[in-house]
Amino acid sequence: MGKDKAEKGEVEEVERGSWDNQCDFFLSCLGYAVGLGNVWRFPYLCYEHGGVTFLIAYIVMLLISGLPLFFLELVLGQYAGKGPLKLFGRIAPAFKGLGYGMLMISFLVVIYYNMIIAWTIYYTFAGFASELPWTYCGNTSLTSRDCFQRDQELACFNSSSDDTFWDKKCTSVSEVCLNFNMTEADERDDTNRLMCYNGTDNIVLNRVYPRVSPSEDYYKRTMLGLEEDTSWENMGGLKWELVLCLAAAWTIVCLCLIKGVQSSGKVVYFTALFPYLVLVILLIRGVTLDGAYDGIIFYVYPTAEKMANLQKIDVWAAAATQIFYSLGPSFGGLITLASYNKFTNNCHRDAILIAFANCGTSIFAGFVIFSIIGFMAKQAALPVEEVIKGGTGLAFIAYPEAVTQMPVPQLWSFLFFGMLITLGLDSQFTMTETVTTAIMDQYPNLRAHKGKVVIVASIIGFILGLTMCTRGGIFMFELINWYSASWGLLICAITEILIVMYAYGYKNFLENMEEMGLKIPTIMKYYWLSMWMVITPVVLFFVLIMTFIQYSPAWSPSYTQEKYYFPIGIQFLGWLMALVAGALIIMGVFWQYYNRKRNGKATDFKSMISPSEKWGSALVTNPVKKPTGVDNQTYDKDEIRYNKYSMDTAY
Repeated sequence: MGKDKAEKGEVEEVERGSWDNQCDFFLSCLGYAVGLGNVWRFPYLCYEHGGVTFLIAYIVMLLISGLPLFFLELVLGQYAGKGPLKLFGRIAPAFKGLGYGMLMISFLVVIYYNMIIAWTIYYTFAGFASELPWTYCGNTSLTSRDCFQRDQELACFNSSSDDTFWDKKCTSVSEVCLNFNMTEADERDDTNRLMCYNGTDNIVLNRVYPRVSPSEDYYKRTMLGLEEDTSWENMGGLKWELVLCLAAAWTIVCLCLIKGVQSSGKVVYFTALFPYLVLVILLIRGVTLDGAYDGIIFYVYPTAEKMANLQKIDVWAAAATQIFYSLGPSFGGLITLASYNKFTNNCHRDAILIAFANCGTSIFAGFVIFSIIGFMAKQAALPVEEVIKGGTGLAFIAYPEAVTQMPVPQLWSFLFFGMLITLGLDSQFTMTETVTTAIMDQYPNLRAHKGKVVIVASIIGFILGLTMCTRGGIFMFELINWYSASWGLLICAITEILIVMYAYGYKNFLENMEEMGLKIPTIMKYYWLSMWMVITPVVLFFVLIMTFIQYSPAWSPSYTQEKYYFPIGIQFLGWLMALVAGALIIMGVFWQYYNRKRNGKATDFKSMISPSEKWGSALVTNPVKKPTGVDNQTYDKDEIRYNKYSMDTAY
């Protein structure tokens, strides 16, 4: 009987798949951890919280929250050889809902994350034009009347010192002033430009109305398709260019995952390494630009005022959130990647190398970005802090503007957006693989049809993403981006670490590591235990509380320069999205209680949080994984399945 089980398990494991070699896994994890957030979110937070001040907080948070969770999930996935759905239902039956919570977060993120890749594909193709379409203000109906470009304004001024560039053409200053209920001033500013008079003071033209750069105008009106009356009540029709780009993005993901980890493991050799090549090229070019020094000094030079920011709670909360989201625990992705590992793989080494590589990439990208931003500040004659934009704006507004001012801008545009595509694809691969792996783990008969599962998942993702391809699609994008991976992610992380350390038991967890042949130095054991048992859960709970305290309603860019705050009903929808993971955990507890009681299993507290009879190492649940010289404590014998961690014995 035991032999029959082993043979059955071996067939299932072959169907489930595994990494061809250790390098495939390492690069997949590296690509998953290093994503778009390293390029545009990290530098913005550095700027917002004082540069070097944030760097210090970021590194500390890596050590006390990011790295411990990263290693914990690699061990769990590698030991059990299962995705999050099966794993948590077996290690603590009451908390099977945790796996569903992680899956739901990944599912929501997968939908909107591929939209960023679609935008990037759009820009990549647009960049092949003889002149980048966001270089100058156009004269079409898509161009805002407030669009302003320095060279175009200079041409108007040189033609007539009484003119400026406004409403897509050279316009007299008196007409501009009259349009904004002012009159033309009798005086000129330091650059000899005319000013407007508001009845009490003379106002320089760049303060009369909010000027829009050509790159921002292109992003909001040409690419996104925002119109003056666009709102949640009027989302507009589909933009077919975006539909095609989204279809292309999902086609790439589908083709790269269709054969499982064997195919995605080969793709990451390019997608994980290409961004580093581009970053090095951009750094070499960036530091040679006029003004780069000012940007880098702003980034790294400590001042007394900046160091005082370490006393502020929001700096530490922002650093913890960034390192947590950057490394990607609690999405289920790390568990999924590690579940395809060989049982004796040294995931301790992998966790440390990948986590520090991720941190190093963020810091390195900061030098690249601030050198370019320093150049932009010099060109615009503005302080560095007035040039930086955060979030999607940094990737799709500031950078496109920067490349227009470089030699052969088409080349720089292709390199930059090519890098963004590869950065995004790595993370998208893992999150999509998390969803499809969960489905195939839940229904093992589907493993023989991996390709079909991936195709169906891609089609569903594409259909759900169509809501973000409308002219008001940015509103849906920002709603999901704002709420999908916020409180729910932190709730999952806290629940996960408490289950493993206190319900399952840290001693059992350490024994599992020994079974896999992991030799952890004594000092590192004390480090891991102190983090897992006390510091990490306390820090994560602190971050969770701070996200509630510092909550602000979701908003999105709009047709104008004003922020568009979503209606109350839409905000409520976002709250539901944010709390769905926590709700699934709670619902899972009640469902497991009902299900166990119906099947005559123990429903007392201890039994509900103790490993089930199905919990065991990958050597038993997937016997094809055969280590050398490792004493596996879990085994099958005749019709009795014994597990030293379980409270139940199944006959």
